[in-house]
Amino acid sequence: MVRLQELVRYAGKLLDAASFVDYAPNGLQVEGRESVHTLITGVTASVALLEAAIDAGADAVLVHHGYFWRGEDVCITGMRRRRLQLLLSNNIGLIAYHLPLDAHPVYGNNAQLARVLGIDIVDGFGAAAGPAIARYGRLPEPVSAAAFAQRVADRLGRPPLHVAAGPEQIETIGFCTGAAQDYLEQAAALGLDAYLSGEISERTVHQARELAIHYFAAGHHATERYGVQALGDHLAATFGILHRHIDIDNPA
Repeated sequence: MVRLQELVRYAGKLLDAASFVDYAPNGLQVEGRESVHTLITGVTASVALLEAAIDAGADAVLVHHGYFWRGEDVCITGMRRRRLQLLLSNNIGLIAYHLPLDAHPVYGNNAQLARVLGIDIVDGFGAAAGPAIARYGRLPEPVSAAAFAQRVADRLGRPPLHVAAGPEQIETIGFCTGAAQDYLEQAAALGLDAYLSGEISERTVHQARELAIHYFAAGHHATERYGVQALGDHLAATFGILHRHIDIDNPA
């Protein structure tokens, strides 16, 4: 068992959360019981995840997508009220890390996606307000674009949308999980064969074709399942608590 505040302090320092200018608060978003014995992780703090966490006996829930996003209506009504009511009435804490969890070199979404897809990371790119988020790397050996698309489908459990616009063989690839399609131009400027993210915009297709680079849209949720799970495993091992990752299916 660990005190909630100690868990949050440790995670924030580990992820260097203070270095990021983010779209939502990082760290403890909703205070729950003082001590944590069972930690549940998931991608998004939806009602479905919270209900599953309650059934699992959670003391705290750790997610990538939490609450209180910049520009949102601040009124606690409807969906927001129901979500917060589930947490507060069950005395469960909510911890969220957004950009810090994308960027961490070991437990981050991009580091873990590279592990899953077998990409050797070379460096980061895409730094704006804070550390670089996106990564680029090399495949152990070149593969055809079709073969790489199949690898993504097999390992992430969903076929990517592939804009076939680059060379026949892929060896170098940039990637950034979630809604990071706008790093495509920077990936092309690095001379990479391909770029992979979670989402795609209408303009992305034209950009990929005109920049002569493959683009893979592999799903926002599908690309961001692994960082929060790795962080939860690490926190469980560090503090001797129970951890369970709950994946709420999301096709987007």
